[in-house]
Amino acid sequence: MPTPHETAPVAAKPNWLKRLYQWVLHWADTPHGTTALFVVAFVESSFFPIPPDVLLMALCLGAPQRAFKFVAVCSAGSVLGGAAGYYIGYAAEPFGRWIIFDLLHYGAAWNKVAELYGQNAFIAILTAAFTPVPYKVFTIAGGVFHEQVSIWTLLGASLIGRTARFALVGGAIYYFGPPIKRLLEKYLELFTVLFMLLLIGGFVLIKFLK
Repeated sequence: MPTPHETAPVAAKPNWLKRLYQWVLHWADTPHGTTALFVVAFVESSFFPIPPDVLLMALCLGAPQRAFKFVAVCSAGSVLGGAAGYYIGYAAEPFGRWIIFDLLHYGAAWNKVAELYGQNAFIAILTAAFTPVPYKVFTIAGGVFHEQVSIWTLLGASLIGRTARFALVGGAIYYFGPPIKRLLEKYLELFTVLFMLLLIGGFVLIKFLK
């Protein structure tokens, strides 16, 4: 019988990534789950390939009454990790480029991120923080392109986007319980994209009304 902490099948993932995924997930069954959540959220913002959502979901399913505490921990770790990613790009650009191009193979997204920063850095980071696009590319690139992207822009957009993303997961489990798990696993990306469109629409409306 499946346990509450099991998530979607990961057989399609490479073996090393599957093992890493399971390693992250196993922390939900230990007394150190909350600490592990903070650490995973922190390092995922600059180089770690497994998103903290999987551990957040498992912890929330195991203790729904603490869901919003887990959301706060996950958000704090991710935003602070984003600041660390920014610093890597700002102070150690060659190392940051190595992470993006060689370690994670996200080089194809680099030029697009630079283009987005030239248009509207806040919206670009907000979108990356909330949706499944690789947030870590935006944090490191933010430091590299610091003349276009201030640390305060990164922190503000990240705080809104990351908190909203994790609150979507934690809040759904808090209010609806385990039955929502299957929907989150199957439609999380669709939900986040739709919510993001509504959020951007709100910004556009506010600007129009001024």
